[in-house]
Amino acid sequence: MPKRNKKGGKGRQGDSNSEDESLNDNVSVFSYMSENGASSVNDSDELTSNERYEEKFMQALENATEKSAQTRVLALQSICEILMHRYMPDFVDERKVTLIDCIEKSIRRGKGPEQVWGARLAPLLVLQLGGDEGISKALNQFLLTTVQDKSVSFDARAKCCTALGLLNFFGGDDIGEVVTLMQFFEAIFSASYLKGDDKTPISVSADAGNLHAEALSAWGLLLTMIPSGDFVSWMTSGQSMLPSFKKLMGLLQSPHLEVRIAAGETLALILECGRAHDEEFLEEYLNDLIDSVKQLATDSHKYRAKRDRKTQRATFRDVLRYLEEDISPEITIRFGGESLVLDSWAIHHQYSALCVIMGPGMTSQLQENDFIRDIFGLGAKVDTANGATKHKATKLERHLVNAAAFKARTITRGKNRDKRSAVFT
Repeated sequence: MPKRNKKGGKGRQGDSNSEDESLNDNVSVFSYMSENGASSVNDSDELTSNERYEEKFMQALENATEKSAQTRVLALQSICEILMHRYMPDFVDERKVTLIDCIEKSIRRGKGPEQVWGARLAPLLVLQLGGDEGISKALNQFLLTTVQDKSVSFDARAKCCTALGLLNFFGGDDIGEVVTLMQFFEAIFSASYLKGDDKTPISVSADAGNLHAEALSAWGLLLTMIPSGDFVSWMTSGQSMLPSFKKLMGLLQSPHLEVRIAAGETLALILECGRAHDEEFLEEYLNDLIDSVKQLATDSHKYRAKRDRKTQRATFRDVLRYLEEDISPEITIRFGGESLVLDSWAIHHQYSALCVIMGPGMTSQLQENDFIRDIFGLGAKVDTANGATKHKATKLERHLVNAAAFKARTITRGKNRDKRSAVFT
């Protein structure tokens, strides 16, 4: 998580510098201008910057229909990079039909990299349009078909899993459909479950492991949408709607780092969700889970790459602290004059999922994108143009504000969803 945030910061800075290169040569000119004159020049420069991005976008959109597969891939990549860094909902809305058609063709008819970039574009489009539920549903079916097609590359199927999770997180108001999709994801990552003799499956390649990790992460993202009471009931009722906690614990023994980390974070998320309703939720598994997590948090096996060992230990130290002390890792994301505090596993999971597709543009989107700001309870955009001094909230104030926003958002979404829990009980 912190690494993605740092990349986001650097990406934002680099993007800003590239846009303002034309201003650097004219610094001395600005110093002699009146305030109105300077404002006029800044507005003009912003207009020029927008026009440049729009022109680049239109050219890429045209190239996305070319016969050359390489040209189409580069075009999709260019469109994705623009939408990562720029919030341009009105401009995108006018071209949404063309973009949907482009995404569908790239995923259905493309191969490898073209399918990967088509899948990455899908949630970026929906984010620009404020979580449009109609578009999410339109994109769902061929994403599902592609994930199930074993002739498609593992990487493309993994990206389609990520896209499916995000699209349904943005617009999944039907709790029954959400649970059905979670079961679909489990059917994928269950291939990494331990066998009957508690041995890890040897047939899972590194690429397949990455697919399983993406499916598990998407499963966890959808979990953040389910009311705690319903989730506890389903997990403890002995029904087969959701995977057993013991099977998920077995994923910690996977030979693939991505699966182990996704499993550790998801197990912590499951306990956090359940404990919000029942403080003793799955208490019978806690000792065994702590033992497994301790081994991973202190892993020093030389057959693992040094970077992998470092990443694994950092992740599982956070998980262990939560299991033993009930303390979630806290990270503060600063952007502009604002900050977002990630102080629960649920909000960590949501932020990580968005970072996967936003990449280095995440910080700028936190400032500008109304829908993303609504997801994290950030309120209306902050106008920093007047240079007014702002009160810097204390750590406790930020924690309380975020906690209140998260609770209010959960309650609101719960009321808006079609409560079909009775079907599953």
